[in-house]
Amino acid sequence: MPEPTDPLARWHRAVALAAQGRYAAARCDLRVLSRARIDPGLRSLVESTGGSLLRQLGDHRAAAAFDGRAAVMALGATGAARAEALADAYTGLAADALGTGRLALAHRLLDRVPPLLDLAPARAEVRWHWVRAETALAGGESDAALREASTAVELAAALPSVRHRVKSALLVAAATAATGDLAGSAELAREVDARCRENSLLPLRWATAMLRSGVAEPDAARVAAAEAADHAAVLRARGGDIAPLGT
Repeated sequence: MPEPTDPLARWHRAVALAAQGRYAAARCDLRVLSRARIDPGLRSLVESTGGSLLRQLGDHRAAAAFDGRAAVMALGATGAARAEALADAYTGLAADALGTGRLALAHRLLDRVPPLLDLAPARAEVRWHWVRAETALAGGESDAALREASTAVELAAALPSVRHRVKSALLVAAATAATGDLAGSAELAREVDARCRENSLLPLRWATAMLRSGVAEPDAARVAAAEAADHAAVLRARGGDIAPLGT
């Protein structure tokens, strides 16, 4: 990727690197930004991104510290920058709460986001629907999860970010499994895997392989489990050590 010409471009590069699973490189850019003189809104987004990296690797408790700092920093911003930063921080904190089993707190944090969405960019609303879908799944509400994930797909279709479109589709596959349609989920997950491979979205490809290992027929499930292990090994080599499930 080209060398960034300004702090915002560096943040964009960090986000893109993280989407590819190049965690060490992404953290380098975030570290540079943490030492730079930047406005409160961007500084908040940098902290939120740091939290997102940890959350992708399963460390929700550590991520919450980053998202908490992001929320505080966002209060120093104004207008659209404040709305974007706060929406990201609250959504991140809700995902952190969900990852540590605190569903009620996740719901309360998600309820803070809607007033911000008119000023925030469209991607903030997509992320909000992601976490609403995940929270519904955790609460055993499969139909609600499928509605939220499908809404994310519709909104993401208008965004330039391939990752937002692919992750939204992955959540639809996961919610489909939760409704009991394992064959449908497996087919959707295969389509998502192809899109991840085409766009070098390795963290999402790992997550998709994990889903496939749980919903596919036995032979295909074993192949998917092996693929997930291979993807995890590559991610570790890139600076991302995925925490075991349940930790």
